[in-house]
Amino acid sequence: MNTASPRLPFLDGLRVAAFALLIPYHVGMYYVTWDWHVKSPAASSALEPFMQLSSPWRLGLLFLIAGAACQGLFARRGTLGTLKDRSLRLLLPLVFGMAVIVTPQAYFEVLTKAPQLLPGDGGYLDFWAAYLRGGKYCRGNDCMDVPTWNHLWFLPYLWLYAVLGALVAGGLRWLARPVVRLNAPIWVWLLLPAVPLALLRVFVMPHHPGTNNFTHDFYNHLQYGWLFALGWASRTPVAEGFWAAALRLRWVALAMALAGWAGLVAFNAAYADIAAPGSVLTAARLSRGAQTWWCIVAACGWAQRAFTRESPALRQAAGAVFCLYILHQSVIVLLTQALKPLALPWGLEAFVLIALTAALCALAYLVARRVPGLALLLGIQRRASGRMGQLTTMSVTASDTSPASAAASTASSERSSRTVEPGFQATSTSRHNGL
Repeated sequence: MNTASPRLPFLDGLRVAAFALLIPYHVGMYYVTWDWHVKSPAASSALEPFMQLSSPWRLGLLFLIAGAACQGLFARRGTLGTLKDRSLRLLLPLVFGMAVIVTPQAYFEVLTKAPQLLPGDGGYLDFWAAYLRGGKYCRGNDCMDVPTWNHLWFLPYLWLYAVLGALVAGGLRWLARPVVRLNAPIWVWLLLPAVPLALLRVFVMPHHPGTNNFTHDFYNHLQYGWLFALGWASRTPVAEGFWAAALRLRWVALAMALAGWAGLVAFNAAYADIAAPGSVLTAARLSRGAQTWWCIVAACGWAQRAFTRESPALRQAAGAVFCLYILHQSVIVLLTQALKPLALPWGLEAFVLIALTAALCALAYLVARRVPGLALLLGIQRRASGRMGQLTTMSVTASDTSPASAAASTASSERSSRTVEPGFQATSTSRHNGL
């Protein structure tokens, strides 16, 4: 069994930065034309190009980091230990989140879009009771099943990939398979992992678009599973060269990622009201898929430059992000409704939403971590920091090709879980679902 090496601070920093995008992104969802749980009266397309700076890659980055974390957990605790840890850390907060945390999102979604469907006198407690009993809220063919996991869909997906990873890795260990090392030119890390993502975008996504429905989400399972596997492999000899390559390729990857974003914005502007020719659409999909990987490489490379040493503050932030992830979207939805009567200018309102959401979630974390049962339900790891009980806390296997020495010396639903039928909030990350 591998032994854990000293932690690399950039991985904690990368995780914190990736999760930090969630609050402004989901606040942004209130103001853009894409469907979401609740919508601002001032919603427009003005912010959409900026939302598209992160929408292609932020969730994929989280799955890659999570894959690396799960491999480290497997190296320490084996197959059964990994299954036990991931089930406790992911499924328990999922169940609690669906029953308690997510409910306000569903309530205000129905209240603002189809209030006639609310049970009883239309109050929250009546809705909560009906929500827990289960059912379906429909406007024609537009349906929402409850209970739902909304933004917590990330947890069952991650649990599935962790289980599969542990079983496959455990089987390979039992078979004593020889270690295969990938000694490839540095440019391979920029291009080869992008190929499956680009091909999936062209050949799978149009026929099986993302739904965040656990049993009917072929495209998302393939792309996120691929990124999780890459993260897992990056902690093994197979792909341990990725981190050093990302550090060296950070400028090139950033330039390619920004070029991909500019192309995406240009495509959306040119074909906002007309259908794109087939060849143009295929090229745009290929670029969109590859852009996902280039953004991830850039993020992994620049994180090694930005987070060069460990600190208590970074450890604390890394330990808090899972709890903040569970809470943040419901807090945003509640705050949008609380601030609506003030009729603030949308720019000021958005700033207030971001600041208040961050502050309230941080306060909730500081309180919950002192309550053992509540801490467990909100995914707060109360063991000594440095262990891998959190969602993606990790150390990296030492090797000659690991970026540990270089990093020390030179310096990721958004959608609801729905039925196959479209839901109340059929959220998309692009104005053009076909892309």
